[in-house]
Amino acid sequence: MTKSPPSPAQLARNERMRTAAIEGAKARADIEARDVAVRKNMERLRALRLAKEAEEAAKPKPPKPVKASARGKKAAPKQTPKLSDFLASQRSTGRTT
Repeated sequence: MTKSPPSPAQLARNERMRTAAIEGAKARADIEARDVAVRKNMERLRALRLAKEAEEAAKPKPPKPVKASARGKKAAPKQTPKLSDFLASQRSTGRTT
């Protein structure tokens, strides 16, 4: 049995498959290169963060400020709004019930 030559549609399909395979390989290589760059940057930033944390840990902490005594002061009573003021504001904004 002899094979017939491939049809133009089969040739076109084979060409599309070949170019898709080439482009896929390029895309995978680009993604892998980007992943390597991201991992290197993460490693660099981690090293900087750890160095900064070690430096901060080595510094002595400043003493906390001493609060003034509140024994002599009385707390001011809270001013609650009056009902008449509330109702007047509601009327002025157009609310009626």
